[in-house]
Amino acid sequence: MIRIGPYEITQPTILAPMAGVTDRPFRQLCRKMGAGLVVSEMVTADVKLWHTRKSRLRLDHAGEDTPRSVQIAGGDPRMLTEAARMNVAQGAQIIDINMGCPAKKVCNKAAGSALLKDEKLVADILQAVVAAVEVPVTLKIRTGWDHDNRNGVPIARIAEDSGIQALAVHGRTRADAYKGNAEYDTIAAIRQAVSIPLFANGDICSAEKARDVLAYTGADAVMIGRGAQGRPWIFREINHFLATGEKLPEPDKETVKAVLTEHLQALYQFYGEHMGVRIARKHVNWYLGTRNDGSSFRKLFNQLETPVQQQQAVIYFLNHNQCPEMAVLASQVA
Repeated sequence: MIRIGPYEITQPTILAPMAGVTDRPFRQLCRKMGAGLVVSEMVTADVKLWHTRKSRLRLDHAGEDTPRSVQIAGGDPRMLTEAARMNVAQGAQIIDINMGCPAKKVCNKAAGSALLKDEKLVADILQAVVAAVEVPVTLKIRTGWDHDNRNGVPIARIAEDSGIQALAVHGRTRADAYKGNAEYDTIAAIRQAVSIPLFANGDICSAEKARDVLAYTGADAVMIGRGAQGRPWIFREINHFLATGEKLPEPDKETVKAVLTEHLQALYQFYGEHMGVRIARKHVNWYLGTRNDGSSFRKLFNQLETPVQQQQAVIYFLNHNQCPEMAVLASQVA
């Protein structure tokens, strides 16, 4: 059991915030698949930019389970406090601060993992946001800026001293981006340095890896990012394995079909048909792109322009284990 403020997280698996991935449909699906906590896509702290359709969708948490965790990103304490307050007013129950994103467009604005260079600014931001809202505030970081500046331990101490109620650590530096392998020594050292709940993140894509990382680091939970893309059932698999020591079988064809068609329908409903069809393409590639004939299927799927065509294609591919011809789809739709 993990406690974040008044909230009890009953499963040791958490969905990592991922821009362009952890939208409301995917968060709700991962919750259904066993995630103990899900975190929203990163929302800019510049509230003047919230008028865009993309931001409005990222701020939509209608129908989501408690607790609703919203991640904000920026480098100015005043902007971050305003963003935190406004998100709470819109239903956020946990505010998560991004100091882990390695993307250049984020770091170039002195946000994300770029903040790890300035420990005083880190303290100023964390103290300001914690003081500004009555909900719990959490933090996501990397192990440091580069291999010569792995300052995850002092940042973690600053976080705990500032009132941060849980800390997620990705086992790479900002300079690593997503290259190479995650390292967990720094996360283990952070565990020894602080007592707040700690979530280990990076390269966790199986139940066995989750067990090993938890044992090595002493973290309270694993945070899953890319390992959940196209495999939202990974949360259920890890939870079951940690609780029983037994591996669940891989989901059968009918299970994959049910999960994927439900996910697609949620995307169409949330985004509208035009945008939903386009967003569905990357998700379907994650689900099916590595299967036999996956490359051919991806090329065909990316040409489809309607929800009906997309769902028919998915069902045909899973039923026949081969890519359908466009003519076959046209006859089924007709």
